[in-house]
Amino acid sequence: MDKLIIQGGAELRGEIWISGSKNAALPILFAALLTERRVKIANLPHLHDVTTTIELLGALGVTVSIDEKMHLAVETQTLTAVTAPYELVKTMRASILVLGPLLARYGEANVSFPGGCAIGSRPVDLHLKGLQAMGAEIEVDQGYIKARSAGRLKGAHILMDTVSVGATENLMMAAALAEGTTVIENAAREPEIVDLANCMNTWGAKVCGAGSNTLTIQGVEKMLGGDYKVMPDRIETGTYLAAAAATGGRVKVTKTDPSALEAVLLKLKEAGAVITQGDDWIELDMQGRRPTAVNLKTAPYPGFPTDMQAQLTAVNAVSQGCGRVTETIFENRLMQVQELNRMGANIAVEGNTAVVTGVDELKGAPVMASDLRASAALVIAGLVASGETVVDRIYHIDRGYECIEEKLQQLGAKIRRVPN
Repeated sequence: MDKLIIQGGAELRGEIWISGSKNAALPILFAALLTERRVKIANLPHLHDVTTTIELLGALGVTVSIDEKMHLAVETQTLTAVTAPYELVKTMRASILVLGPLLARYGEANVSFPGGCAIGSRPVDLHLKGLQAMGAEIEVDQGYIKARSAGRLKGAHILMDTVSVGATENLMMAAALAEGTTVIENAAREPEIVDLANCMNTWGAKVCGAGSNTLTIQGVEKMLGGDYKVMPDRIETGTYLAAAAATGGRVKVTKTDPSALEAVLLKLKEAGAVITQGDDWIELDMQGRRPTAVNLKTAPYPGFPTDMQAQLTAVNAVSQGCGRVTETIFENRLMQVQELNRMGANIAVEGNTAVVTGVDELKGAPVMASDLRASAALVIAGLVASGETVVDRIYHIDRGYECIEEKLQQLGAKIRRVPN
């Protein structure tokens, strides 16, 4: 198991490009199961979760290959199984997204309960209720969700109890091949939902309303396939901008989409950053200043994303003043606080709120990552701390950041990966 060693104290300066979005790539890969011809997917990030998804497709018998342009080709004609095994599903919560496409296309799916980051309960009941509303028969047996459909799923009117990105994606994919029209109310509005809908429509689906809280999916008999390019990763974008803000640096990120990051950019501006942007780039300049603490509360899109909460907590830790960070999406997503305090941060947890009083200096220390975004927060803290920080259990980071140490090195960070 690798670890990162960081010598802090350097301002981040320079330019890097942003990888494809992990949170868009995974459902798009699973959506390929809906198609009858080969699909080609471009701009896939080289991440552990993407590799796991490809392995899962392979376990189903799907043929996956990479061409000379590093585009992934997926052919479902060779599918031989409808069971997503525990050995693969246990490492990644997004594996539940195989359920809807398999059931819709093949009338049967067996999926182990998923694993992933320990950031709180993410129940699958919304997925299952929606599929049952479309006529699926579902039972849970020995840790597996077993779903069946007698013929095509039926269009249904689904009102979700709470906003769920995963459930919205799963039900949208299932509805694509259902008989009739499905309406999903209280749907998630994230840009990754829009990207999935655009991809599915490119391949022959009829999805309307993506980006709003009501989706209308007119079922089709077949989805043929085609080519698609995954959107840029807005969370990777925000993470590098937050790192630049914490270190007082100046960083330009390219191959990104500023329109998907408005809530984060607003908070970075509040922290004192000067931000300029174009169609596919963002530049953040702290002009050598220390950031100012900000208050934030996570919320479903277009609110402040829970996936950026830990990174802004780290920025607040070295800011002037006191900021309150309230987490409303996951109950265990303030786990980075204990490790940040070990580095000299002054953070008190009150329920689901972290009260962060900025300190003049953090000090390097050995720290341990507890989940993907907490890992990024610890890296940011290490970049600004005096002395050496060792971040252990970085397999979490590799689930969501492509070549993070190499990109940071391009910005002047003193960071290296070493084996344990």
